[in-house]
Amino acid sequence: MAEVREIDFFFEPQDEGGYHVYAPELPGLHTQGDDLTDATQHAEEALALYIEGLRDQHRPIDSGVVRRKLAVPA
Repeated sequence: MAEVREIDFFFEPQDEGGYHVYAPELPGLHTQGDDLTDATQHAEEALALYIEGLRDQHRPIDSGVVRRKLAVPA
C-alpha cells in the first residue's frame, strides 16, 4: 500500500477579508477563498491540478524542499 504524503498549506488572513493560501513545497501554487471552508476547498482543487500537471510532465512530486522547525528566540 502506498504511503500517504501530506503537504503543508498556509492560510493567511487578508486585510480585505478572506484568505491567501499557498504551499511552500509547491512553487507557484497559490489560491484564495472568502473563508476557511472556501479556501480549503480551493486548496484541495489547486493541489489536485498541480499534481496532475507534474504527472503529465513526468516530473517528480518531491520538490527537494527541506523543512525544519526552529525555536523563536526569547
